[in-house]
Amino acid sequence: MSLEQTYIMIKPDGVQRGLIGEVIKRFEAKGYYLRALKLQNVEQAHAEEHYIDLKSKPFYGGLVKYICSAPVVAMVWEGKSVVSTGRKIIGATNPLASEPGTIRGDFCIDVGRNIIHGSDSVESAKREIGLWFPEGLAEYKPHIFPWVYE
Repeated sequence: MSLEQTYIMIKPDGVQRGLIGEVIKRFEAKGYYLRALKLQNVEQAHAEEHYIDLKSKPFYGGLVKYICSAPVVAMVWEGKSVVSTGRKIIGATNPLASEPGTIRGDFCIDVGRNIIHGSDSVESAKREIGLWFPEGLAEYKPHIFPWVYE
């Protein structure tokens, strides 16, 4: 079985609103397993590198400033189709277009305060994981495997 990894970040608004446990709960309940987790303040250069693909957008400067405004929770989750399914768990970028039951659909109103970031492709996930976890990931096989996967 081929398992993917994805990078998930709870943004400053999610941390400040006390939604860390809710986000973790949703990924765990789906059957994905956590490979890395840390709470950290983000330096400007790090935020700029993370959002390098958005550099030409008019909101780039404000986004970088926002991500540096308070701690974020950086995580790596692993499992079958975790990138695409993780995006479904998160919901649409615009919370008003997100379905109820998604993180953004349940907890957000404005795009600029949409609580969470998730990798949009396997390639992006690899880049983001390398950027946020240069020290590597925890290695283990969770006991849930036979209860989640055939």
